[in-house]
Amino acid sequence: MDGEGGSQRRDSDPKRVLLALASRQPVASDAAAPAKRLRKASGLVALLAALGIGATVLAGAVAYQVARDSDAHFLSDQRESLRAAVVEFRALFGQADEVDPRFIRMVERSAGLKALKFETEAPADGREVQPVLDERGRIAGFFTWEETRPMAAALGRLLPFIVAVALLLIVFAAFSLRQLNRARRELAASEELVRRAADEDKITSLPNHAKTLELLDLALAERDGDNVTSFALIELDGMADVTAHLGVLGADELIVAVGRRIKETLPPQAICGRIAADEFAVTLSAGPDFGIETVLRGTLEAIARPHWIDKVVRVSAHAGFAQAPRDAQTRGELTRKAELALREAARKGPGSLVRFEAALEAASTDQKFIHRELPRALSAGDLELHYQPIVAANGGRVVGLEALLRWTHATRGPIAPAAFIPVAEQMGLMDALGAFVLRRALAEAKRWSDLYIAVNLSPLQVRDASIVDLVRATLAESAVPPSRLMLEITEGVLIDNPEEMIERIEDLHALGVRIALDDFGSGYSNLGYLQRFPLDKLKIDKSFVDALGRSANGGVIIQAIVALARALGLTVTVEGVETEQQRVLLRLAGCDEMQGFLFARPAPAKTIDRLLAQARGDTGKTLPAAAGALTA
Repeated sequence: MDGEGGSQRRDSDPKRVLLALASRQPVASDAAAPAKRLRKASGLVALLAALGIGATVLAGAVAYQVARDSDAHFLSDQRESLRAAVVEFRALFGQADEVDPRFIRMVERSAGLKALKFETEAPADGREVQPVLDERGRIAGFFTWEETRPMAAALGRLLPFIVAVALLLIVFAAFSLRQLNRARRELAASEELVRRAADEDKITSLPNHAKTLELLDLALAERDGDNVTSFALIELDGMADVTAHLGVLGADELIVAVGRRIKETLPPQAICGRIAADEFAVTLSAGPDFGIETVLRGTLEAIARPHWIDKVVRVSAHAGFAQAPRDAQTRGELTRKAELALREAARKGPGSLVRFEAALEAASTDQKFIHRELPRALSAGDLELHYQPIVAANGGRVVGLEALLRWTHATRGPIAPAAFIPVAEQMGLMDALGAFVLRRALAEAKRWSDLYIAVNLSPLQVRDASIVDLVRATLAESAVPPSRLMLEITEGVLIDNPEEMIERIEDLHALGVRIALDDFGSGYSNLGYLQRFPLDKLKIDKSFVDALGRSANGGVIIQAIVALARALGLTVTVEGVETEQQRVLLRLAGCDEMQGFLFARPAPAKTIDRLLAQARGDTGKTLPAAAGALTA
């Protein structure tokens, strides 16, 4: 009943196909065709050699038999001729004791005999013998002659040639078979190298990207019952710095060590592959109660332990994972969602492990939306600037405004900078956004001639030498005095290339603008930078302000930062002030300027105009007590 149709169904079974792929035995592939051809060639050579040798032996045997029969007939004819001669001259034999030698020569010629003799005694030397009878029937003597076998003699002359041909065929067959077997071995070795190159990572010998996905397909196809297939991505942190420190060979050695540790921490049924330069993948199928998170956390901890690569090296990693059937059914969806979880883990920092959740899908959708809409918004002028007042610590007088980029989409509404700025960096739009913010801020700064304008520079802008020309050209276009422009940079850019950054900041400083170090204390906080870089201001991060009133050390740390700034001739601005208690404590700590919701929220330029007009009318540049509510 199975028949042909059943055979076709078995051949097209997807699970069988996947099993064949995983075992590297293709269902229908020409990958083994060269080996098959070599095997056929070896068999053909062996067959031809055997046929040739057999034919030679057979031909020799036939020739031998033919020669033997021919010689036998020849000897028989000789004997008959001799008998006829004897009968013809019988009377002569009976009358004489000796036979005339002339008669013997005549018989010898007529019978074709060699060395014919007549002897009275039978010879004992193996010559051919023919008795001669007299008239009374008695033996009168013997004719003897040398045996002649012309065909055997001819065959004997051909025998060396026949043997040589047979030996030549044997040697040729042996040489050909040896060469073919050698070619088969070399081909098998080459096929093994090709297979390894196609399936294995050349550094770690783990399954490579393509093979890892094949094995994931296989795991998904074999999953049954309540089993869960987990797919995790593990990415190493800071491999660029490791490569710069150890060199390429040292980094490769570290990758091998990391791969070995990952495998050691995984259960035997788990599959570990290397799918990118600093990224590994883990596929594991197990029961629904299996603690995959515990396993992966143990893997991250193992990676973080010190490695010995000619010296002690530490490297951390983060990971994200998704599961089937909970998160996805297909390989494409599972890997995509694991990638989303990995991105979230990267955002959280080294050592983080993230399981895919629906919220990550929504965030990814938002990123795709921003990726599509941001260039259009930039070209259409849909972006705008809001400004947040900066007040003096003593008296609350407005001394400056910080320009903040805002985007209100026609259908989605306000989109936070924290959402679209990272996308802009990925898309390479930061130069265009930075130029837009700087030009718009200086253009609108003309309406507040007695206040300075603070503009944030992204790390990408500061690293680009063209920022100096942009600031110079924008100042010339707006005719705003350079002293009214405060450029804010983050600590992170200072460590990339300190010497280049010092030169960059000095060039900006030479234009007459001021430089502030933003979010001081939230990053590296290397005090050596404060001495080396020509800075004008420190902006204390909001996290220190939040600690006021909750931690006894919060105020002490702020006092220490203010004292350090005073020693270096820098002014101090504190951001994130939200309560009156914080304002009082910060003023007592010696801070110069403050900004935060206590004074005013970021607002468009027209709202800031009304706020400043009200402040001037009431108290002379001092914000009213309800300013935060006014601009909320």
